[in-house]
Formats: sequence, structure tokens, C-alpha cells
Amino acid sequence: MIVRNRSDGSVVMITQNDHAKLAGLFAAHWGNSRFERPRPYISMLRAAQYHDGGWLRYETNPYFDTVTGKTPSFRQVPNDAPQLAAYQWAIDMLTEVDSYTGLIVSKHRTGLWQSRYSAIAQPSAGPPRKLSSEIEDFIARNEARQHVITAGLDRHEVAVNYNLLQVWDLLSLYVCSHDQHKDHIIEPAPTAYATTGGVPLTLTPRSPTTIAIDPFPFDEVPLETAVVYRALPPTALHDAEAFKAAYFGARPQMAIFTFIEAR
Repeated sequence: MIVRNRSDGSVVMITQNDHAKLAGLFAAHWGNSRFERPRPYISMLRAAQYHDGGWLRYETNPYFDTVTGKTPSFRQVPNDAPQLAAYQWAIDMLTEVDSYTGLIVSKHRTGLWQSRYSAIAQPSAGPPRKLSSEIEDFIARNEARQHVITAGLDRHEVAVNYNLLQVWDLLSLYVCSHDQHKDHIIEPAPTAYATTGGVPLTLTPRSPTTIAIDPFPFDEVPLETAVVYRALPPTALHDAEAFKAAYFGARPQMAIFTFIEAR
């Protein structure tokens, strides 16, 4: 859950799965004369759109802290046994649907605990995390299966696709995590499968809902995007039952954002 606490006491909530749908939209429109279209196309679109499927369990019962009067954003939710099991369920389900999708989503999950495997230079992943033994076991099991699936694939292509998913994820987080957007850089963004590395994407807000991106990586100019959010009033934040009733009863709203070429 992406949570934005506003100065008036209200809270904006975006589910991880709605955030992922925005990442999937970026994936679907990625590609033009400068940026190669992702491949395998459908597998990568599926991976982008469902990369946070493991959050579905939590989103059926989000936590409310009665002491602070707040609900945690996703980075503050503990990776306890039920949450790890939910991550595993999502990876297993997607692998059954399409082993390539499952591979990329599995790598995404294990990479988040390991500085995104150093695939992203900006924004910084921060210092290495201290991982619990349960998380280390989760990583070991899933990385072993990743190696089995990758054995019959083009390893360079897999690395590029992992990098692409990180870029789409970070683009969506940039949109979803802030009420007011600032200049931002995501790098590297791969431009082709025949090369290594990539280019920095520079994001420059031109209005509250218009963002210039340079170089422009999409197949539509401009690209109009949308993300679903829920807004809860301050009155919903006094006890857990009122919070959950307000969360489930909140009208889903659409925030529209337009990406344009930098001029």
C-alpha cells in the first residue's frame, strides 16, 4: 500500500496492485525509434502489471496503528511469515501461468532486498539491508529456481528485462508516491537488447499533472496515464474499524498524468 499523509489529516491510499497496473501501462507503451520494444512482449507486460501480486493479501486487511493514528506505507509493513507466504504464492501462481513472467517477478522480489541487484544507479537503493533468516531462506529458494528457469534462456535478455521492470516500477512509484513532483532521474533505462547499460531518464514536472521525460521512451506522444486512488478523511483515522470501513467504502478515484517530450 502506498500511503500519502496530507497536512489536513486526510490520507491518500494507492494499492500496490493499482501501482503495478500503472507500471504495466508504461510497459505496454515502451518502445519507439530510440527504445526497443520489450520482448517477449506479453510476458513482460504481464510481469509489469502483476509484479506486486504478493501484496493482495495485505490489501484485504491493511494495518492501522491506533497509537499513531496512521496506516503504514509499504516500506513500513513487516516482512513476516504471512507476507512472505503471499509473495511466494504470487510468484508460484505467475510461474504456473507463464514461467518467463514468473522468473522476472521472482527476480524483482528477491532483488528488492538486495539493492535491485545493482541494476539501478539512480535513485540510490541506500545502504544494504540487514535481512532476517526467513528472508534469506526465501531468497535462496527462489534464486535457485530462477537459475533453473534461466538455464534455457538468453541471460543477457533476462538481465535487460529485469532492468526494464525496475525502471517501470520506479516510474510508477514516482507518480504514485508524491502529492507534488520534483525533478527526478531514473537510470539506466535500457534502449536495446543488443547493447549493455542504458540512458538516464530525466523527469521534469511542467504542471501538477504533466511530466516531461527525456529521452521520451513511449510509442504515443503525449502518453496519458491514470492511477486509481482512495482518499480517506481525518475522521476515518481514530480506530481500526472506522479506518477499514472507510478504506473499503472509499470511492475509487482516477488521477490522470500526461507524459510529454522535453522541448
